[in-house]
Amino acid sequence: MSGVFDKLKPPFFVNKSPIITIVLSAVMASLVTVVTFLIQVPIPATSGYLNFGDAIVFTSSLTFGPVVGGFAGALGSSVADILGGYYQFAPITLVVKGLEGLIAGLITNGRSTRRDLLALLAGGLIMVFGYFVAETYLLGYGTAAALVELPLNILQVTVGSLVGLPASLALRKYARSFR
Repeated sequence: MSGVFDKLKPPFFVNKSPIITIVLSAVMASLVTVVTFLIQVPIPATSGYLNFGDAIVFTSSLTFGPVVGGFAGALGSSVADILGGYYQFAPITLVVKGLEGLIAGLITNGRSTRRDLLALLAGGLIMVFGYFVAETYLLGYGTAAALVELPLNILQVTVGSLVGLPASLALRKYARSFR
């Protein structure tokens, strides 16, 4: 992998093989789908739902970097939307959750908790703001309905951060033992 992909090197990697990146992306996207799909709390005001897939999106981003995190967030979350019958959200989720994972993965460096926290904040803001704009303007639910979902989206990324950061730190520590 050279050229543009050199800038997307993961913050921490046991193996820099493209095959490992593909496998990790598929595994993490599958985990995002399962976690997102397992717990879905419907939000009638926007026809959306609260879920906890962000924990895996953040774990993917902080542990394996922007490519795996972005792919896991985009594909894993949008597949869960489709499986759960939330078809109208799938294209928006593909973009918003993909950007959430990508940006968080680009900000972290795998060695600094301060950078990890900044990555979680940036990814969380992208998710909360992205869905607010999408619900207000693209889906036409209006500002009032989008405001109903706003605190729930903040809760979702907060729980995702509180689970994703320690999970990533543990995975990094475990993977370092193989060096």
